Amino acid sequence: MDQPAEPDYQPIIEGIVTDIRPELRSGRVATYIPELARVSPDHFGIAVSTPGGRTFATGDATTPFSIQSISKLFTLTLAMQLAGDSLWERLDREPSGNPFNSLVQLERENGIPRNPFINAGA
Repeated sequence: MDQPAEPDYQPIIEGIVTDIRPELRSGRVATYIPELARVSPDHFGIAVSTPGGRTFATGDATTPFSIQSISKLFTLTLAMQLAGDSLWERLDREPSGNPFNSLVQLERENGIPRNPFINAGA
């Protein structure tokens, strides 16, 4: 049975970049992380790779950047593939209410991080 053709995501992501570009200066680049402080606030790009092997990219998608906490998503995905549901015996899925780099919650809850996206849970 033939797989359905993948949609052409190029016009979609180009539209997103066009819509977002005017808003880029409405925020600020973090200055407390040296790697981020050196980044131009004008950079914005999107790249999408499909299961079928096609890649769509636009904007500043080819500009190298520091992925910082985005890496937590990839680490969680790998851990879920390796450990399955047993992962959640050692990791929770709740907001912490504390700063991202706080260890207070981890100490209070016997070493079980509140969620995989705070530094203590990564």
